[in-house]
Amino acid sequence: MLPFVPLVNDDRALSYSPLLKAAVLTLEYINEHGPIPLTPSKGLKRQFVNWAARAFDWPGYTENDLFAVNKVLNEIDFPPLMILHDILLGAKLARHFKGALHTTKLGREMRLQPGELWPLLTEFLLCRIDFCHQRQPDEQLMGNWDVFLNVLNVEVHDSASANQLCEILYGTEAREEGRNHRLSSPFYVQILRPLCWAGLLSQCAGDKRFGGERQFVKTPLWSVALRLETDVLVKEATRH
Repeated sequence: MLPFVPLVNDDRALSYSPLLKAAVLTLEYINEHGPIPLTPSKGLKRQFVNWAARAFDWPGYTENDLFAVNKVLNEIDFPPLMILHDILLGAKLARHFKGALHTTKLGREMRLQPGELWPLLTEFLLCRIDFCHQRQPDEQLMGNWDVFLNVLNVEVHDSASANQLCEILYGTEAREEGRNHRLSSPFYVQILRPLCWAGLLSQCAGDKRFGGERQFVKTPLWSVALRLETDVLVKEATRH
């Protein structure tokens, strides 16, 4: 279990989570329009994908971003939507039935409880989604969420890049061996980007999807939603 603190439903910090916004909008869409039709391969049909691209306004994957590289939008062309679909099914907030995506009783209840919905979505995103299944052996990351969150708590307080964080976590040997770049890419995909999607981190410079010296900083949701062993170090640094 991740070190989440209970959140109230009207906490403004929840607005920093693209994942929560997209999940609530999807559950509300089904409540208003009925089940979302599926393709024969069980993807969400284009009509909903087009609606989601516009409604979610997902950072780095806005409607304009997506149509800049796609003439038409399928679910596979909108990676955050694919992940959301998997999470809704895995967390039993929705289910496939008779060729459509339906909400479950839990989904209908949680739609109105964003303070409880966010940790459920985020726990599934960080702990159950496999972001590294296509990675090479030398790109596998050593560590766990306890380590990553506590290190990030200190090092991203005033912003840091993926390369800087890899050097802190894996030592200068990674840079000297030329592995820093090979580590920074999977570190972004497996750790930093999911934290951005959850709303705990924000990318403040560089391309939001690909390469470069991305700079990351904690959002207000981080301090509201997490209690970590290194919190005392952050307070001491802030005091000085």
